[in-house]
Amino acid sequence: MDTFSALKLDESINISLKRLKFDLPTPIQSQTIPLALKGQDILGTAQTGTGKTIAFAIPLITHLIKNPKNNALILTPTRELAAQVLQSIRDLLDRTNPIPTALLIGGDPMPKQLQQLKRNARIVVGTPGRTMDHLQRKTLKLETTTFLVLDETDRMLDMGFSEDINKILSKLPKHQTLLFSATIPKNIMSLAEKYLQQPARIAVGGENKPIENVKQETLQVTEASKYDQLVLELEKRTGSIIVFVKTKRGAERLAKKLRGEDYSVDAIHGDLRQSKRDRVILNYRKLKFRILVATDVAARGLDIPHIEHVINYDITQSPEDYVHRIGRTARAGAKGFALTFLTNADRGKWDAIQKLINPSYKSQFGGSSRPGSSKSYKGKPRKGSRGGAKFGSPKASGGQGSKQFTFKSKTKKTFSKTKKTFVKKPA
Repeated sequence: MDTFSALKLDESINISLKRLKFDLPTPIQSQTIPLALKGQDILGTAQTGTGKTIAFAIPLITHLIKNPKNNALILTPTRELAAQVLQSIRDLLDRTNPIPTALLIGGDPMPKQLQQLKRNARIVVGTPGRTMDHLQRKTLKLETTTFLVLDETDRMLDMGFSEDINKILSKLPKHQTLLFSATIPKNIMSLAEKYLQQPARIAVGGENKPIENVKQETLQVTEASKYDQLVLELEKRTGSIIVFVKTKRGAERLAKKLRGEDYSVDAIHGDLRQSKRDRVILNYRKLKFRILVATDVAARGLDIPHIEHVINYDITQSPEDYVHRIGRTARAGAKGFALTFLTNADRGKWDAIQKLINPSYKSQFGGSSRPGSSKSYKGKPRKGSRGGAKFGSPKASGGQGSKQFTFKSKTKKTFSKTKKTFVKKPA
């Protein structure tokens, strides 16, 4: 399959693909879509950022168009991923062929979800916990659900959703299943053997392999020098940045400290209300601030094309999460950069990450390692605490003039500290 047009899709889908400027399918799309359109179950692995959502969204919508009395269910591990998947599906739905949808996630108002379900939603996207809540309330019925997608299944099982998933799947009638997972350990294979019917095995890239377009580096630091080094990195980099930390409190503390130095920054973590999390992500997507400080709640499911850099301020607790963190950049074929701060205490965790990515890896902590390169920071103090080419915070400007900063992209975007608006200028 070289082009989407070769699939002879419903005209409403073709119109949406043209509107979204999706011309050529990615490898996961070209391998998955033709088989799924034939009704075959899929067991797939693919690197993050390879277009997996469209790979299952097109067969799902096609199935519902051909079977107007049937419904579809998509389960994801996190609220953010569920919302993102549903938005991608809504983008593919042409106005001439509307299909009612519902988003079932924790932290979202229950009356809102009940209203969506009462409108006979035919596409339901949810997290396992909230989906199970609706099944128990009998506000969600699955008797006509004949298309199932399990997205990032390994993460769902890691988060303890195994029991809920089994209960949900036990209530489905005969259906087609598309299961995607970053890895295929024994528990995923057991799930696939139990619920999938002679699935086609599709793998794009190796398991736990970072996307090739991400340039990876490590930087040896001390705990005391971390913050100053972060500021130096922020000052010399252009474009949007995600800074990953390990705790909710750490995310708030770091974001507050950066705001105090006139950086345009916000934080996202699990303690935020869903409405606040949605607002932060929407503002980040709209380039209303440059730096997002996040815990691993944002490591999966955040698909924002303009993210150029990932900085691991704290190393991941799980080796698998490293791949998902750095996968927030280099989306859809773009290039990205990932920098990981390493202290002496991080030696074992970094070796575990490298061993996961490359089983033949031998510990080289303190020197150059692959993938990526390593450099050393010896704690040289930065010049001044407020100097440098920073991306200004609108909240911290105090109304003193108007500074503008430039994103490095095809279309230059500048940000006015006083007006709090982006202005597009010709490249």
